[in-house]
Amino acid sequence: MEFRVLRYFLTVAREGSITGAADFLHVTQPTLSRQLQDLEKELGKKLFIRSRHSIILTDEGILLRKRAEEIVAMMDKLEAEFNSMEETISGDVYIGGGETVVMKQVARVVKELQSSYPNIKYHLYSGNEDDVTERLDKGLVDFGILIEPANLSKYNHINIPAKDVWGVIMRKDSPLASKDTIQAVDLVDVPLICSRQAMQQTLSQNEFIGWFGEEFDKLNVVTTFNLAYNAAIMVEEGIGYAISLDKIVNTSSDSNLCFRPLEPRLESGLNIVWKKHQVFSAAATVFLKAIQMKFLNS
Repeated sequence: MEFRVLRYFLTVAREGSITGAADFLHVTQPTLSRQLQDLEKELGKKLFIRSRHSIILTDEGILLRKRAEEIVAMMDKLEAEFNSMEETISGDVYIGGGETVVMKQVARVVKELQSSYPNIKYHLYSGNEDDVTERLDKGLVDFGILIEPANLSKYNHINIPAKDVWGVIMRKDSPLASKDTIQAVDLVDVPLICSRQAMQQTLSQNEFIGWFGEEFDKLNVVTTFNLAYNAAIMVEEGIGYAISLDKIVNTSSDSNLCFRPLEPRLESGLNIVWKKHQVFSAAATVFLKAIQMKFLNS
């Protein structure tokens, strides 16, 4: 299977038609159609359902698109790493992490590096622990920022000396907005919008089970999320109360939303992690040394 053909396949999948893909790739339609037919023959699977004006991916085609995207991303990253092996350090650093205000500390490291290494570029990927560690294990990101508790056994890690505070995001006209803090009993009879990160921790680490105690089984979770921006929209529309981290949703005086911390207070630490025995690009090595200086000496 040729790498070039995988790029052709992904372009067709994105454009939704042979004609559009051929125009984008600057190849003839017969050439592109023949390449796709050869790919289907090589794999022994039908990848597209063809109609007069468009194509639809089969289940096999959807699977190939997912794997091909990973392969292409890895090859692009590898090419960038080789291109960066010059006397002047340049290249790309890939960082995955959940939504957290601690990203400001990482941003400050990046800012400090920019003056000395202006040719290094940074690429951020947002997701929960499973999303980030999957990409980390596949080599699609160099570093991950994981909210505790997290399984760190497979990784080298540095603890970031900061804590994220858990609480409830709600409309300012909500009954619970009159409270300074939110207790478990307050959340029993209300619709909840919960971070999937929080729910995963509940199942694996019992942190939230411990906080909710006997009230946990009484919770009415109507929606889960992995991006707080989308959760905030649900809260604004009156769907429910979102359990999330502080300072990642706009709760300023101009917003219709407010944040109330949990009582007793519930906090999570954070770690920046990378694979053991990882061979880094020159750019990623520079970044690693910078975060070690920043956080190990703080």
